[in-house]
Amino acid sequence: MEKKKKEKTKMLTPAEMRVMQILWSLPEQRGFAADIMEGFDMPRPALTTLLTFLKILTEKGYVTSEKVGRSHRFIAAVSSDDYTATYMTDAKNTFFGGSLASLVSFFAQRENLSKEEREEIIRLIQNGGQS
Repeated sequence: MEKKKKEKTKMLTPAEMRVMQILWSLPEQRGFAADIMEGFDMPRPALTTLLTFLKILTEKGYVTSEKVGRSHRFIAAVSSDDYTATYMTDAKNTFFGGSLASLVSFFAQRENLSKEEREEIIRLIQNGGQS
């Protein structure tokens, strides 16, 4: 059980992320391979390539599937919000010594924030993250 939880923290490759973004965008975050394929821009990957990515995502713990007739419906096992939280926490810990202030400072120095964006960030901090 512990091993499966550890695998969920594996970061996604760009191609895996694209598959997950499409899956997250589907109703109830589930769909058949054909539904996922429709989410790709042209040229779309080969069906075998998509199925390989879905197998890898299943092994990593991000996707589950259920048999429906002779097909499989794929289901996101990790929400977009949960993945984003894990990814950003890992980046904060890896690159900023766990310091949220260092992370915010890094982007504040490199981004051309408008006055409105700076004010919004201050409002979010003052309201405990609530918009």
